[in-house]
Amino acid sequence: MKVLLVDDSGTMRTIQKRCLNKVGIDDVIEAEDGIQGLDLFKRHTFDVVLSDWNMPNMDGLTLLKHLRQLNTTIPIVMVTTEAERHRVLEAIQAGVSDYLVKPFTQEALKAKLEKWCLNAMPTAS
Repeated sequence: MKVLLVDDSGTMRTIQKRCLNKVGIDDVIEAEDGIQGLDLFKRHTFDVVLSDWNMPNMDGLTLLKHLRQLNTTIPIVMVTTEAERHRVLEAIQAGVSDYLVKPFTQEALKAKLEKWCLNAMPTAS
């Protein structure tokens, strides 16, 4: 499984990448903001996008809208502290697949990935 991980916090990217590694996902490409994420999305093929909401230059909601113009089926999971109802509804209307609220556990991340990318999940050997 190939993951695009978009978050302006290097610390959060490191934590998320470790969680991904622990569930058997090593193919992770990182972006520091939505602009870089969009550029990488256009140049690579991914199985899922994990994106922060609040980022400089291009926020996660704007990135989501751009990604949906390019691909309507890829799972996009917003990893965020945002839980306000109107913000959640805005993201749903823009085509978000799911949410993962920070802080989250490795098990919660794995569950979201299994929900949206079951066929692409690595199997235990």
